[in-house]
Amino acid sequence: MKKDRRQFLKVASLSFLGVAGSAALGPVCQAAAPGEGSFTTAKNALHAKKWGMVIDTRKFAENPELYNAVTTACHSYHNVPTIVENGMPSKREVKWIWTDGYHQTFTDQVDNYPSHEIEQRRYLMLCNHCENPACVRVCPTKATFRRKDGIVVMDYHRCIGCRYCMAGCPFGARSFNFMDPRDHIAQVNPTFPTRMRGVVEKCTFCSELLAVGKMPLCVEASDGAIAFGDLTDPESSVRKLLAENFTLRRKPTLGTEPSVYYIL
Repeated sequence: MKKDRRQFLKVASLSFLGVAGSAALGPVCQAAAPGEGSFTTAKNALHAKKWGMVIDTRKFAENPELYNAVTTACHSYHNVPTIVENGMPSKREVKWIWTDGYHQTFTDQVDNYPSHEIEQRRYLMLCNHCENPACVRVCPTKATFRRKDGIVVMDYHRCIGCRYCMAGCPFGARSFNFMDPRDHIAQVNPTFPTRMRGVVEKCTFCSELLAVGKMPLCVEASDGAIAFGDLTDPESSVRKLLAENFTLRRKPTLGTEPSVYYIL
């Protein structure tokens, strides 16, 4: 009896190590991942070989109200909680899209003296939906995965709250729910699932809206300042913008290959 028990524990431990090792060190999971069919796909669904985004920072600088319009559209629809402590945004805040300064956004830039106007701009930040996402490689439960079309999404039911993905993401694009987020949502949108305490969340490129033929909310709310399309299609709006403008990506030297570009 004792021998059988020892044999069972040995096999079980080896199986666990094998699963954990393959999740951390194996190739990036792209297809047939859990949660990929979480939302119904309509006949008019939007498709691409590789979705990408181009943010025209000039247009945001010309119309600063767009920052709030984009953030509000995203957060209100996706039930992102607003956590305030002592009248100030909490260090435990949850964010899908936010803004920061030039030097915080483009940390790899060797130009220490950009123009004053460029340096004073605010820059939108969000998940970069990388081609080689570090967050996917370190997730032990495959709660985070990369779809065939390049979008990095999550299965919240598989998230165990280990926060390895937060440590692995070089862009600070993930937030952890230290508390029940439902208590901090002014008006819940019943069409999008709320999360729970102990779960990580982030931008999804509005994959649930693409599935029903709609563009991401930030694109719709940006008044033309954000373009979204297929990076592999030379005729797409994003490729045309990339061909006509000088653009930057965040931390390109890390090799994650971000899918979000910035026009300066």
